[in-house]
Amino acid sequence: MATGDITWFNAARALDYFAGWAGTDVIKVAILDNTATPAAGTATPALGDFTEVGTGGTYTAGGTSLGDWATVWSESGGTGTMDSATNPTWAQDAGNDTDAYWGLIYNDTQAGDPAFAFVELGGPVDMSAGSLTITWNASGIATLTQA
Repeated sequence: MATGDITWFNAARALDYFAGWAGTDVIKVAILDNTATPAAGTATPALGDFTEVGTGGTYTAGGTSLGDWATVWSESGGTGTMDSATNPTWAQDAGNDTDAYWGLIYNDTQAGDPAFAFVELGGPVDMSAGSLTITWNASGIATLTQA
């Protein structure tokens, strides 16, 4: 994988994965270290399957909100589109972690914090030496078409 690549978990490739999610559910990006490597084949991906970078500095547990499900996700005719006006940013701080590897996109409202995708950060990224910003593509974060 290259820096910036987004990988959907296989479990989330079926649009019915999201069937029980409410429009008010909060979608977040958490930053992970390399204790447990995310993979597309993770059977039931959730935030708890991985290890967040340490809290401190400008990073708070759980990461940064991308917005609620109703504004982040749209679906029409078997094609789902994910987008957010928020490009999550963590300013440089001496108290930040030094080993950021992935951004995990997950539902912070649903029980168990189910995840559906992750972004490769090209780690280790030292957040104490510089800011970390995930900038989404201008045409959206991702499009998922059901076959």
